[in-house]
Amino acid sequence: MDPLKQKFFEKSSALKAEMRALLKEHGNRKVDEVTLRQVFGGARGIKMMVWETSQLDPIDGIRFRGYSIPELKELLPKGPDGKEPRPEGLFWLMLVGEIPTPEEVDWLTDQWTHRSNVPQHTFDLLDSLPVDTHPMTQLSAAIISLQTESCFARRYAEGMKKTDYWDPTYEDTMNLIARLPRVAAYIYRRTYHNGEHIAPDISLDWAGNFAHLLGISGEDFKSLMRIYLTIHADHEGGNASAHTTHLVGSTLSDAYFSLAAGMNALAGPLHGLANQEVIKWIFKMLDALGTTKPTNDQIADYVNSTLAAGQVIPGYGHAVLRRPDPRFVAQKTFAEEYIKDDDIVKVVWQVFEVVPPILKGLGKVKNPWPNVDAHSGALLVHYGLKEYSYYTVLFGVSRALGVLAAMCWSRALGMPLERPKSVTYDWIKEYLSENVAG
Repeated sequence: MDPLKQKFFEKSSALKAEMRALLKEHGNRKVDEVTLRQVFGGARGIKMMVWETSQLDPIDGIRFRGYSIPELKELLPKGPDGKEPRPEGLFWLMLVGEIPTPEEVDWLTDQWTHRSNVPQHTFDLLDSLPVDTHPMTQLSAAIISLQTESCFARRYAEGMKKTDYWDPTYEDTMNLIARLPRVAAYIYRRTYHNGEHIAPDISLDWAGNFAHLLGISGEDFKSLMRIYLTIHADHEGGNASAHTTHLVGSTLSDAYFSLAAGMNALAGPLHGLANQEVIKWIFKMLDALGTTKPTNDQIADYVNSTLAAGQVIPGYGHAVLRRPDPRFVAQKTFAEEYIKDDDIVKVVWQVFEVVPPILKGLGKVKNPWPNVDAHSGALLVHYGLKEYSYYTVLFGVSRALGVLAAMCWSRALGMPLERPKSVTYDWIKEYLSENVAG
């Protein structure tokens, strides 16, 4: 058994025993109240699942195993330039709750390199699709095609003890994450660069090789991919892509079925597509204003006209956060170091100055601050990745780290089939008539 797998087995076995004892003693204790507003409002805020890899705090933002993004930037092993954290280190942390050593991260990089060969039928399937097929459609189809490689599906068919479900899930997770950069880069090159593909460079780390496969040169872009793939990796379990992956996985569908379902959720305009909507809105604004160097007053006028038209300001607001998203701040810090003179980046910073006071003035916006999507597009455009419809694929490659690490935990802890209870509107009216005093 490899060292990461052994460590995960030991930690998950101990936690499983602890959880069983806790449930035996406290299983009937109430931990939340559900309101009708939550029943009708998409189950917003209802505490109803265990997600070990990260937790979202309204003030501090996302914490991975208790560590904030600034702490992770300091503590996780870095890329060759010594600046940005390697996503491999975050995956290790999410899986076993420990900050890995540089040697452990190097081992994980080597593992993913050795597991990264993509079967030819996946490339053949992609090539059979029209070139103008949306990149997220291609990503979902490619992941499903890889299901032929599923260790879990094979071992389940052979007959496997329930207590062993975690083992092939770990193997599928490692294999799938290893292959995603090659699949995602293949989609990018066939869609936007005439199918002129680039051979992998096995001397590079996971994110660095992804940058290389995309065909965007320069060490700075490799650094961007390292921080981008780290900060987008997880956002606790209740968001649409994470919850969908978890829900499908709870049926004992393998990692391939489950991640493909999660990517289909990520493709929705209210979730992962938001990152491309932000940069489209900025370019539409600059086109309307006739300049790439607008004044704050010009931006304020455009923001107000957008709101007056009944539209939202993309990239601003979040269902949970009540301060600027630390992931936005991490990207702003990157831009301040590498590309502070970029016109579009400066506009993003101006929007950051202008929008929150306007939204606060409306009196009904709980969170007027930028989220992660407000900055990422400007960074990608600067380095030449201008194809907005591809941005969600980058998001998806990163999000796989968190949702698949969490899936390993769900299998190790023996989480059951998720099956909430639904009610009809007539049931609700009858309940109220019986329980609300006249």
